[in-house]
Amino acid sequence: MNGTVKRTIFGVIFLAVMLGGMLFNRIVFTILFSLISFVMLTEFYSMTMGSSYRQQQYFAAAMGAALLWLTGSSLFNGAPLSEALPPCLLILTGAIMIWSIFQKDHKDFLKTGYLYAGLLYIGLPLALSNVVVYNKGEFSGLLMVAFFIIIWASDTGAYCFGMLFGQKIWPAKLCPTISPKKSWAGFVGGLLTAVLAGAILNWTGLFTFPMVHCLIVAAVMSVLGVFGDLFESLWKRAAGVKDSGNIIPGHGGLMDRFDSALFAIPAGYIYLLCLNLV
Repeated sequence: MNGTVKRTIFGVIFLAVMLGGMLFNRIVFTILFSLISFVMLTEFYSMTMGSSYRQQQYFAAAMGAALLWLTGSSLFNGAPLSEALPPCLLILTGAIMIWSIFQKDHKDFLKTGYLYAGLLYIGLPLALSNVVVYNKGEFSGLLMVAFFIIIWASDTGAYCFGMLFGQKIWPAKLCPTISPKKSWAGFVGGLLTAVLAGAILNWTGLFTFPMVHCLIVAAVMSVLGVFGDLFESLWKRAAGVKDSGNIIPGHGGLMDRFDSALFAIPAGYIYLLCLNLV
């Protein structure tokens, strides 16, 4: 199968699964995002720890998925995030620490630090995504869909502008030591298409905020999404890998699909929260 065709087919499937998971109901959302959390954490641990402490890797990934599920359940039952998240996080990280004590081989014990890095980098932001879909115990995935539309628009715009203008017309690289293919043309293109997406979301009613805030939140998410992409590239470069995994043919691993979202979605929600728009 042609590479472009394969990438397109599996991209459409991925899009359908994501939209269905965010819009169907809270149970489907929780199952989907818990699975995403588990897979992303296993990819991160495999990339950073190799075969060391394999059982602990899976255990920590399961704890990350459990953190998302427990946080969502608490918010659904009306508990504020300030009460729901800290005890869940302490209990689950404590369980990982206790598990470490009973391992027979502690030769590469320092590598277990990556278990906690993964929870901070991946598990915690995904668990906090629950605040986007729960409002006073009511579930709605529309805001999360809008956030992903901005992220996807930014990624698409960056790719198209980078291909059209980043080769010869404006070849300056954004951060060549980390990601040699990323250009300033792609960065600006992604920013413009994200802002356009924010405007369209306002016109269609998916964003219910004043237009100026729709444009600003889209710009903020686009910029932070680039940081998220570059941060994942740092990990991959340090580990000497091209992709975080191969779970999606033609697209790589789930970390490669959600690297921008880990930074962009919290940034977008915090902006709206600070202005009392959510």
